[in-house]
Amino acid sequence: MRISLFTSLMVFLFGIGHICLAQSDSKTSIWEQKAVSALKYCKENGMNTDQCILVDMSIHSGKYRLAVYDFNEKRILNTGICSHGSCDGGGRSGSYETPIFSNTPESYCSSKGKYKIGKRGYSNYGIHINYKLHGLEKTNANAYKRIIVLHSWSEVPDSEIYPEYAPTSWGCPMVSNAMMKWLDELLQNNDTPMLLWIYE
Repeated sequence: MRISLFTSLMVFLFGIGHICLAQSDSKTSIWEQKAVSALKYCKENGMNTDQCILVDMSIHSGKYRLAVYDFNEKRILNTGICSHGSCDGGGRSGSYETPIFSNTPESYCSSKGKYKIGKRGYSNYGIHINYKLHGLEKTNANAYKRIIVLHSWSEVPDSEIYPEYAPTSWGCPMVSNAMMKWLDELLQNNDTPMLLWIYE
C-alpha cells in the first residue's frame, strides 16, 4: 500500500509533537515533585503556603527554568527565563553554559538553596524594582550581604531562545521585564514571605 507524502509528513509531525510533549511533561513533573518538599518547608517555617518560586539550574539558560508554583491549585502558574551568575568579576560574559555556584562575596556566582523573598526595593536595572533575598541555608547564607536580589534586565528574553544562552548576571536570579512585572504583582499581594528555591 502506498503512503502519500502528506500522510508521512503528518505522522512525522505527530511523533515530534509527542516527543516535545513528553519533554514538557517531564520538566513539569520534576517541578511538581520539588513543590511537595517546598510546601513542607514552608509549613514548617511559617512561610507562604499559597505559591513559591522554583529555579532549576540544571535546565539550559535559554529555556524556561523558573516556575511559579501554586500549592493550592497544584499547578504551575507561570514559567520564564532566569539568568545565573557570571562568576567572572562582573563582566556578564563568563559561565554561560554551566552555572558555577559560590556563597563567597564578590564572586558574582549564583548560590544554590532556599531563599526568603524580602522587601521590595529600587533596582538600577530592568523595570527598576527588586526584591531582597535572604539566604536560608549554608550554601546561600551571604545572599543579603552580597546584595543578591530578584530583579529584571531588558536583555533577558521573554521566550525560550535555546540553543542560545541567556545573558549572565552578577549572581542574582535575573528575569525578563515582563516576568518581573508579573512577579511584582504577585509578590505585592502576599503578606507572608514567599520561598524562592534555586537548585540543580
